[in-house]
Amino acid sequence: MATLTGFRFTTVDFNFSFKSREIPKIQLLERRKARNSCFLCSKIFRRERIQLSFRNFGRFRCFSTDNNAGDDKNGNTATSNDNNGVKKTTTTTTATSTAPTEEEEETLKNEFESEKTTPASVSSRPSTTPSFGPAYSNFQVDSFKLMELLGPEKVDPADVKLIKDKLFGYSTFWVTKEEPFGDLGEGVLFLGNLRGKREDVFTKLQSQLVEVTGDKYNLFMVEEPNSEGPDPRGGPRVSFGLLRKEVSEPGPTTLWQYVIALLLFLLTIGSSVELGIASQINRLPPEVVKYFTDPNAIEPPDMELLFPFVDSALPLAYGVLGVLLFHEVGHFLAAFPKKVKLSIPYFIPNITLGSFGAITQFKSILPDRSTQVDISLAGPFAGAALSFSMFAVGLLLSSNPDAAGDLVQVPSMLFQGSILLGLISRATLGYAAMHAGTVAIHPLVIAGWCGLTTTAFNMLPVGCLDGGRAVQGAFGKGALIGFGLTTYTLLGLGVLGGPLSLPWGLYVLICQRTPEKPCLNDVTEVGTWRKTFVAVAIFLVVLTLLPVWDELAEELGIGLVTTF
Repeated sequence: MATLTGFRFTTVDFNFSFKSREIPKIQLLERRKARNSCFLCSKIFRRERIQLSFRNFGRFRCFSTDNNAGDDKNGNTATSNDNNGVKKTTTTTTATSTAPTEEEEETLKNEFESEKTTPASVSSRPSTTPSFGPAYSNFQVDSFKLMELLGPEKVDPADVKLIKDKLFGYSTFWVTKEEPFGDLGEGVLFLGNLRGKREDVFTKLQSQLVEVTGDKYNLFMVEEPNSEGPDPRGGPRVSFGLLRKEVSEPGPTTLWQYVIALLLFLLTIGSSVELGIASQINRLPPEVVKYFTDPNAIEPPDMELLFPFVDSALPLAYGVLGVLLFHEVGHFLAAFPKKVKLSIPYFIPNITLGSFGAITQFKSILPDRSTQVDISLAGPFAGAALSFSMFAVGLLLSSNPDAAGDLVQVPSMLFQGSILLGLISRATLGYAAMHAGTVAIHPLVIAGWCGLTTTAFNMLPVGCLDGGRAVQGAFGKGALIGFGLTTYTLLGLGVLGGPLSLPWGLYVLICQRTPEKPCLNDVTEVGTWRKTFVAVAIFLVVLTLLPVWDELAEELGIGLVTTF
């Protein structure tokens, strides 16, 4: 049996002289032998297929490995003994470097091209060159290099080794395997066996990570992908992902994003005022009403006719904008104690509801799933509380004779858009008021109705909507996928949201379809009461967006079905 007694680097120097057009065979053999035995040369000449210019080749210096190697004082010869006692000698060829002529350069290129088709010599030692998988074309290699250059910065392999040595072990987490982690594989996922309570181990690893590498990386505790079974200690098997902070954390808000947010807010103000004007449809000039209600109307009316109705439309517009602001304030109030940063809201204008809500992004990584649920529910609960208050007060004012001058006539089919809100209105206003072609209501009813509908749409369990974030935090990403497919199906069939189902579904597919990124601790459960709150909220969302079918509407007296 052979014994490895020494291992060190020896230096091989190449000095090519172009004094004649024909290079001696001994130099070509020595150069080929050194090139095949050297990892760096092998990578340059064989793996990367880089064509070197021999005009500037000159002196080339590389390193090779050998056992029991020794150099003389001049560095000319290195000898070593293999297991059979046969001496191996590496000779350094020295010559002056002179610039070759064009004919000499062409000769050298032809010789090296012929060497490419010649099989490389096989060393008796196992090759130290790592395997890079199947061969790729030059175009594929260039594409991979471009993706690596333009993609996110990967984790330093030296830091990976240091983290494995310093953080993981018998008392925390025993690493058995490593896999790529992140959207583009820019991180490292450590798989193995947990050696303690997961929350305690994760806290310990986070503190040690800062001590070892500083404020450079984020450590994630996630469920082990493709796990064969649960953890023997209970719960799912866990693994730990490592990403650079500049890769895993969202970037700062740019000036253009502030400008876009401001423009969207101004458009939302305009759409809210437009909703207030449209609520006075029984008072508007006939030509304006015809333009907005008749699909065959092409020529727009004189918009100056709408100016007298702007003042009376402002209370409804204030109500719609108030619900939006309450919603966003709820998010920020829940995020502040948790030290979670949020982006500025990007309001989405809509002429039917005044607004589709707003897009608010997380600007820092969430610490755990409980925080994700709390922040996601805080906004809809705040907006729904204000919306329902306006809706209830508006219904009471609608049945008060003293407020008759402030009432507006709306089609009774409005109340068929929601089985929950329609039943509440029927119970408050009575059968006689509701079983008619039009219903006299206070503008606060419209503001509350629009606010509740917008809140319900945003609480749908899909993508990174508030409902999607809440379901992902409470029940996991797998449950969100199931809820999302069901939601898309119901929206596509028009079961939820009625005529607004298609535009809302397109908006979600374009802007909000991607689930939220995982939390730092993406494994620990949120608790029973948070799951209960999320389940009840989703149930109320379905009742709010589920329309009343004609038979039930006629039986309950919600609208006059025979007039439609």
